[in-house]
Amino acid sequence: MDFLKSAVASAIAKGSSFPYSLGDRVDIADSIWALHNATKRDDGSPCSVFTFDIAANKSRLPLAKNAVRKSRTLRHPGVIKVLDTIETDANLYIVTERVVPLSWHVKRRSLSEETAKWGLYAVASTLKFINADASSVHGAVRASSVFTSESGEWKLGGFDILSSMNEEDAVIYTYASLLPDAARYTTPEVVKGGWDIIKRHPLTAIDSFGLGILIYEVFNGSFTGGDQVGKTTNIPPSMHQSYKRLCTANPKLRLSPAHFVEQGKKSGGFFQTPLIRLCDDIESLGLKNDVEREEFVNELDSLSEDFPEEFFKMKVLPELLKSVEFGGGGPKVLSAVLKIGSKLSSEEFNAKLTPVIVRLFGNPDRALRVCLLDHLPMMIDNLPQRIVNDKIFPQITSGFTDAAPVVREQTVKAVLPIINKLHDRTINGDLLKYLARTANDEQPGIRTNTTICLGKIAKNLGQGSRSKVLIAAFSRSLRDPFVHARSAGLLALGATMEFFSEEDCAGKVLPAICPSLLDKEKMVRDQANKTLDLYLQRIRKFSSTMADTVLPSTTSPEPAKDTARIGTSNDKSWAGWAISSFTNKLTAANGEIEPTADVAKPAEPEPVRSASVPRPIRSSPLVPKDTARPAGHSLNRSVSEQPPMVAKEEEPEDVYDAWGAVDDEDEGSALKEEDPFEVAASSTPSVPAPTPKAAAVPYDDGGEPDFAGWLAAQSKVKKPLPKGLNKTSSAIVSRTSSRGSVVQSRTAAPAKKIDTKPKDEDEDDGWGDAWD
Repeated sequence: MDFLKSAVASAIAKGSSFPYSLGDRVDIADSIWALHNATKRDDGSPCSVFTFDIAANKSRLPLAKNAVRKSRTLRHPGVIKVLDTIETDANLYIVTERVVPLSWHVKRRSLSEETAKWGLYAVASTLKFINADASSVHGAVRASSVFTSESGEWKLGGFDILSSMNEEDAVIYTYASLLPDAARYTTPEVVKGGWDIIKRHPLTAIDSFGLGILIYEVFNGSFTGGDQVGKTTNIPPSMHQSYKRLCTANPKLRLSPAHFVEQGKKSGGFFQTPLIRLCDDIESLGLKNDVEREEFVNELDSLSEDFPEEFFKMKVLPELLKSVEFGGGGPKVLSAVLKIGSKLSSEEFNAKLTPVIVRLFGNPDRALRVCLLDHLPMMIDNLPQRIVNDKIFPQITSGFTDAAPVVREQTVKAVLPIINKLHDRTINGDLLKYLARTANDEQPGIRTNTTICLGKIAKNLGQGSRSKVLIAAFSRSLRDPFVHARSAGLLALGATMEFFSEEDCAGKVLPAICPSLLDKEKMVRDQANKTLDLYLQRIRKFSSTMADTVLPSTTSPEPAKDTARIGTSNDKSWAGWAISSFTNKLTAANGEIEPTADVAKPAEPEPVRSASVPRPIRSSPLVPKDTARPAGHSLNRSVSEQPPMVAKEEEPEDVYDAWGAVDDEDEGSALKEEDPFEVAASSTPSVPAPTPKAAAVPYDDGGEPDFAGWLAAQSKVKKPLPKGLNKTSSAIVSRTSSRGSVVQSRTAAPAKKIDTKPKDEDEDDGWGDAWD
């Protein structure tokens, strides 16, 4: 063996022009040839090389030369495809397609019954051609003469003694006994009468007997001698009768390979299998009509998983691809293509299927588009990211706006398998734009699937816009009239809670969920409660880690005065101080407001103060907006004694302005007509427009300012109102000035009685909240 390897190596070394590179040697039994895996130097394509060392096997040289000659001339699909033959002084070479000895599978018993029948059908059909059409005898039909190609098909080789019966000096008559282990496979009549006896018997007798031995080897793994001929051990029952007729001792009664094939192809025969029918029909697939093509595809789908994958890859797949692209195969054939493609490696898939798939996505046929989208999860792993992002996704986007709802729905579903193959820019740009369209689709199922899709791809969205997009989309789905869309929105909110901040959870998500608690459908209400609980648990957990307050600790210089201003501070209820202030408000509003000088002084001693400082008023802590003093009352103090405003008294201006802004936005002009400051200003004949900035003089006598008296004095001397009243008062002046005589008639009217009826609940709450 080592000598043979060295001889082959030396021959190749001497002939530098040898166009093939020999690789590993393949073990092949009962043969005069050594088999090597090889590659063609020009293009690196795989092949096999049968080598014969002339010096080592000089006695069998006529057999080797006969094999070379017959290989050149014999052409049939069931025969090994010969690429080249090379003869040198030292070696003979037969270069063929890449093959593997069938004996490997036979010894491992790895052949299924369907595959074995399919292979035997191919060998019997090839023998039929050799015997009938070529008028020749193979003479060495056995497992060692059969090989499997890359497509898994069985190919007949071993043409060492193949001879034409028209030749007088045929090799089979003289050199057949030189074959390795010839005695074990020789027919009974040749054992008795020699090889010349075949001239007096049917031409097919020798090959029919060899076919019977091959059947036994295939189903039993080995053949030891003549005593096993005709035994039916492990052979399918449907083949028993025909098999026995192949192996009969009388050569004239033996069933020819042609008749063996014919009996197997009869209705219900042993060659009536899906795999054999597929093999017969695949090459004519492009010529079939729609009904025949559908029958073929249905037959293809019924094939079990133990059929040879190589055959589907090498033979069936190319024909199916031709039918889909050029023969109008349609979705049925495409489904078969993708089913076979799922078994390909990534390299094979990219080489054979990826270019076709890219072209098919551009096909305007909606049925093909839906089929491709439906099978996208099956093939997405084998598609390169660049191909998906740059070529396939741009073709898919047309499905988002397709007129057919089924195309739009399948396109939305297809986002999930391809999302990991898209670039971030594509996801946060084009994809979100198209999903925004389908979120408003007229079909409720498409809207629901869009919500589900967004929930599942949330982790792929950009952090900058993710929470805004998801909250907007899910909040919209909660208002959807379709019950399953609302339920999907709640489920999506629960699944994507981790992507929202606590502020978004409390300020945006919870307000959106709460209306669903009273949904008309119990399914939605139940899901709303579950989702609400999830968010409440998170918010409560977060709030427990927050500080008690962010305000700096300050020491109040006069706590008694603060208590008097706020109200009953001893009341620990949540609205105690607000209720107390509201009570003071009602008490101070009863009757007409008297001038400051006429108010009875309490018996308690007054604090020491300057003579020019006005007396403090002991009424309510603050004059509410609806108890402004009428402008017609006289004042007991001069204009020079006007109490200057302390800087901190400007706080009500900011609070009012804030609520005014809210009133203007939310309530409109209806609330403006009820403005308490408008009532006070309407009784004033004319009020000059306030100056942009009123000078504030620091003033504090330890008590509370006479706000009402100061307001009346300001209106009498026609000076600008303080900042807190500028906005409303100026508006009233401009409005009353346009009424002319109406304003003059009001100036002579008596002081307007203040309505002491409590205002609406919203206004009271607003008043209290403004101080909070």
